[in-house]
Amino acid sequence: MSPSSAYVIVGAGLAGAKAAETLREEGFGGPVVLIGDEAERPYERPPLSKDYLLGKAERETIYVHPPSWYADNGVELRLGVPVTGIDPAAHEVRLADGSRFGYARLLLATGSSPRRLTMPGTDADGVFYLRRVGDSDQIKAAFQAASRIAVIGAGWIGLETAAAARAAGVEVTILEAAELPLLRVLGPEVAQVFAGLHREHGVDLRFGVQVSEVTGSAGRADGVRLADGSHVEADAVVVGVGITPNSQLAEAAGLETRNGVVVDAQLRSSDSDIFAAGDVASAYHPALGRHIRIEHWANALHQPQAAARAMIGQDVAYDRVPYFYTDQYDLGMEYSGYVEPGGYDQVVFRGDVKRREFIAFWLADGRVLAGMNVNVWDVSEMIQALVRSGRSADPGRLADPGVPLDELAGD
Repeated sequence: MSPSSAYVIVGAGLAGAKAAETLREEGFGGPVVLIGDEAERPYERPPLSKDYLLGKAERETIYVHPPSWYADNGVELRLGVPVTGIDPAAHEVRLADGSRFGYARLLLATGSSPRRLTMPGTDADGVFYLRRVGDSDQIKAAFQAASRIAVIGAGWIGLETAAAARAAGVEVTILEAAELPLLRVLGPEVAQVFAGLHREHGVDLRFGVQVSEVTGSAGRADGVRLADGSHVEADAVVVGVGITPNSQLAEAAGLETRNGVVVDAQLRSSDSDIFAAGDVASAYHPALGRHIRIEHWANALHQPQAAARAMIGQDVAYDRVPYFYTDQYDLGMEYSGYVEPGGYDQVVFRGDVKRREFIAFWLADGRVLAGMNVNVWDVSEMIQALVRSGRSADPGRLADPGVPLDELAGD
């Protein structure tokens, strides 16, 4: 393999696999090497806290490509071997097994890792973090054996895990430092919808609490002690307190990093031959006029396709409206747009909030920054058009179900 011609992708998740796929679809004929530290071939992560965790999806359905796809498309797949270093001057990556790969262009799709708690007891058996398929397998097994679990953190992972546990008949207590679930993401107006949803399904929600330790005996967790001295009994503990970008390789290589690998709209880093995409990339978004890092599936699906095209010299700019979704109990929702915590001045509802069949719009200075459709379908493209337009919207017309959304997007 000629070091001068290989395109190397570090990170064999959804982002890395889609980048390799796009390189081939766009006609790149040189060597492509996809390196991952997991033994599993690339797979998608949303099912790990949704259908796969619920037992509704078979394991084979989570993978991005069939096993034969990589050989059939001339993609060298190196699994179970972490990359330990990047030498930009030599255009080379080093692997934990001592091997080296030269590259002409390099894509970092290293993803993110769960934030770990450092308080006493968190290294006990029965304390779980959900990021990899093996984690999902372990949590699913814990649901079968447990009668009650504690979930630390009321973000997306915590809430989806709680919903899966309730579906398995397990009692759930959610412990959250903020006053509502998803408060930083959704704000108080919409966060209350998710609090009500979980209460209706029998979840014990405890807000404004601080966890001081995970208790246990014989090396196994048996509950969580709070700062006020109270104790929550649990047969297992699931921790979902956010994730951090895996930017250590980039930092050590001297690339610019700031809450991830800093890249431009073409996903190019401070080194012209190194790109980044997915959870690890803090990318300049042309429509928003700023760098943002998105931690959701749609970004891992689409952003590496733009990066791959840029790597082969195409003139691209990644400017898709951020999108994510969740399924919890009988609630399905899609969210399109981007709002900084507290970065809006009005929320407008269209539909029936009590029945959880509605659309919520976040506005600043009359402009729609984001929209979330809850149990209302086939509207996300219109919401994205409204967000993308950047024009002011009449709150009264936004709230009126009689005014077609596509009409609003064209106002």
